[in-house]
Amino acid sequence: MSEHSYKMIELVGSSHTSIEAAVQNAIAKAEQDESKLRWFEVVETRGHIEDGKIAHWQVRVKIGATLPD
Repeated sequence: MSEHSYKMIELVGSSHTSIEAAVQNAIAKAEQDESKLRWFEVVETRGHIEDGKIAHWQVRVKIGATLPD
């Protein structure tokens, strides 16, 4: 296994649908600016409530991208 160095970025993704969709939205945005995304970590989850129901989800994620050799 080769050794790598990683760049880590932190984003907040949101979705009206689910936590998973919020994570995917953050990853999709990161992919627009970074290449070689390798991993993610959800570090915070929260939501917004309207009329006693979940209106949308927010997740703070750390995303790692491999740096070029």
